[in-house]
Amino acid sequence: MASIFEATAGKLVGPATGGTVTQADTSGKATGVTLNAASGQITMDDDALAAGVEVSFTVTNSLVAATDVVVVNHGSAGTAGAYLVQANTIAAGSFKITVSNVSGGSLGEAIVLNFVALKGASS
Repeated sequence: MASIFEATAGKLVGPATGGTVTQADTSGKATGVTLNAASGQITMDDDALAAGVEVSFTVTNSLVAATDVVVVNHGSAGTAGAYLVQANTIAAGSFKITVSNVSGGSLGEAIVLNFVALKGASS
């Protein structure tokens, strides 16, 4: 049985498969998405986010367990260094991502977030 992880000396270790999803333009940057993959890219809506404001949205993902660790970052598009991004509220089947605008002005950018869900255990 093939593993979803690949390991080769001198190479990064992580999920060998992933996916992509784009937020629907129904309620802006707070719109939840579904992506059932161990890693992937989420393209956010381009609604404006005021300076000093944060927004959270839910990622529904059947591969995620409450004991997992989800790492997320601002991967591309938009103003580099203008956003703080974190995963939180990790539960069986979902997690949340919070994006904060730390720039000095309002930004209306469809930023791309990269994430990876790492398997964890409580024992």
